[in-house]
Amino acid sequence: MNLHEYQSKRVFAQYGIAVPKGEVAHSPEEAYQAAQNIGGRVVVKAQVLVGGRGKAGGVKLAQTPADAEAAAEQILGMTIKGLKVKQVLVDPAADIKQEIYLGVVLDRAAQCLTVMASAAGGMDIEEVAWVSPEKIAREKVDPSIGLRDYQARRLAFDIGLDKGFVRDFAAITKGLGAAAAASDATLAEINPLAVLGDGRLMALDGKIVLDDNALFRHADLAA
Repeated sequence: MNLHEYQSKRVFAQYGIAVPKGEVAHSPEEAYQAAQNIGGRVVVKAQVLVGGRGKAGGVKLAQTPADAEAAAEQILGMTIKGLKVKQVLVDPAADIKQEIYLGVVLDRAAQCLTVMASAAGGMDIEEVAWVSPEKIAREKVDPSIGLRDYQARRLAFDIGLDKGFVRDFAAITKGLGAAAAASDATLAEINPLAVLGDGRLMALDGKIVLDDNALFRHADLAA
């Protein structure tokens, strides 16, 4: 079972991962109000369970609440890869200095979770893995003890992250691993994990895929 972006980011926030304070809107009027509540520039993003939203016109930058209302009017009702857009997420626009990929995937062959990181954030990770596999760093997670601090730091060094961000990156990586394990996820990813102009790391997008066989343990997520 897939979670929407806004749902995934709410789960991430429970594990100490910084996410934008966005609002979900089901109408252009709600998008206007959300943008007004946020203040400043916002991004209006279609909430559908497929990739490629940006290329399909499902992600638009808005300078004002009126722009956000117009963007939502264009996005709501459109069809992206066969799915109709019924809601949008209005997030504050971010001052992005660097984009990182960070994901946790269930490695069935190794019978454990594997954390993957890449400096090629914002791109399709499958394409990166195919074209430039050396750009992806990996760490296997011992299910009995979870991701260790030194593993999270090693991932940061392996992708060439500036030393000033290593501590925060390690905390986010451990939080993502904990979120994946606790929710019985087969995939939990942040793409991009952005380095912002003010020096913070923030999950600007999120995706969680849950193991259907474990949903009986997660009534809140199943709902």
